[in-house]
Amino acid sequence: MPVPSVMLGSSGVFVSMCCLGTMTWGDQNTESDAHAQLDYYVFKSGIQNPFVDTAELYPVPPKAETVGRTEVYIGNWLEKNPGARQKIFLASKVSGRSHRGWIVANREDPPGKEAHTRLSRDQILAACDASLRRLKTDYLDLYQLHWPERNTPTFGALDYQRSKDNDDDVSFDESVGAIGELIKAGKVKHWGISNENAVGVVKYLEAAKRLGVPPPVSIQNDFALVDRRFEQDGTAEACSPQSSGVKNGVSLLAYGALAGGTLSGKYLEGSKGDVSKSRHKLYPEFQSRYHSQGTMDAAADYIQAAAKHGLSGVDLAYGWAATREYMGSVIIGATTMVQLKANVEAFEKEVPKELLEEVERINLKHERPYFRGSERLGRNMPPPEKKEL
Repeated sequence: MPVPSVMLGSSGVFVSMCCLGTMTWGDQNTESDAHAQLDYYVFKSGIQNPFVDTAELYPVPPKAETVGRTEVYIGNWLEKNPGARQKIFLASKVSGRSHRGWIVANREDPPGKEAHTRLSRDQILAACDASLRRLKTDYLDLYQLHWPERNTPTFGALDYQRSKDNDDDVSFDESVGAIGELIKAGKVKHWGISNENAVGVVKYLEAAKRLGVPPPVSIQNDFALVDRRFEQDGTAEACSPQSSGVKNGVSLLAYGALAGGTLSGKYLEGSKGDVSKSRHKLYPEFQSRYHSQGTMDAAADYIQAAAKHGLSGVDLAYGWAATREYMGSVIIGATTMVQLKANVEAFEKEVPKELLEEVERINLKHERPYFRGSERLGRNMPPPEKKEL
C-alpha cells in the first residue's frame, strides 16, 4: 500500500505519515549524504506530500561548532533544486530556554553576542529570520517551539519539581504573540509545540484564543512502543478535538519511534549490523534512555513478535505508530540510504490485528521500560547488557 497522507491538525494541509527527520545531518551525515537522502525521499520514493523536519539547533548532539549546519545543508539543496520548495512541507524549530548562548550568537551572520535562549518575542522573531536565511526560503510551513520556557519534565525526565520553577518565565502570551506576528508577515504558515505536556497544550491553546492567533496544529513529542507517555499522561486527551476545541485537534508528530535505533534490533545480541558508527556508540550519554536495559529487554520481545508475522522491528515500530488515531506524522531518521529506504518501506506495510493485540500484551509486561537502567537512575551507569533475540 502507498504511504498514507494525513491532515495536520486544523491546518487543512495534508502531509505524509512518513516525515523525513534531519538531526544527524552535519554530524553523523555529510552534506552529500543529506542531499542524497532528500533526493530519494522527495523525488524517488513515491511519497506524496513530502514533509521535512529540522531545527535551528541541529545537528545533535548540540555543539557550538555545528549549530545551524543542518538548515544550511537543506538550504543548499533547495537552492540547487528549483521548484523543490513548493513540493515539500518544511518545518523548523526555535530553541526553548537554555544556557546554550551560542545558539543565539549563531542567529547573526557573522555570529554575534551570546545570550541564554528564551521563547521571548525578540528571540522568536530573530530565530525565525535566521532559519529562513540558512534554509534559503522566505517562509516555513510549520514553525515549532522546540521545548518549553518553563520548568517542566522534558527529554526523558519523569517528575516535576516545584523548587526548580523560575520567577522570570516568558509568558505564553508573549511567545504566541510573536508567532502571530510571523504568521501575519507571511514568514510562517502554521505553528506547533514540541516536548510538551497537557499543561503546555492547554496554556498555548488558551493564549492563542485570547490573542486571536490560529491554534497550534501539531505537537512533536517522544513516542514509541517503549515510551507511550503521550497517550497515558493526558497529553493526547488535551490535543483531542473535544478537549482542545480545535477541529481535527492538535496532531502528534512522533520522534524517537525506533528508540534511537534500538527497536531495529541492531544493538541486540546476535545482530549482524555494524553499530560502531551508530549514535548510541558515538554518544552513549545522549538520549541514553533509548538504550536502557529495560528498553533493550522490551525491544527483544517486540522484534520476536514482529518476526512471527514476517515483519521487522522497524516495520512494527513505525507501522504501529502510524495506527494511532491522533498521529499526524512519524519522523524517521537514517544515517545510511539502506536505513532510509527500509524506514520508508515500513509505512507501506500493514500491521495485522493479531500483532497489534500482542503489542498490548508486551506493553503490560514492559511498562515504561525507558526508565529501568536509564539516565533517570544516574548518568554514569555502565552500558546495558546485550539482550539475545
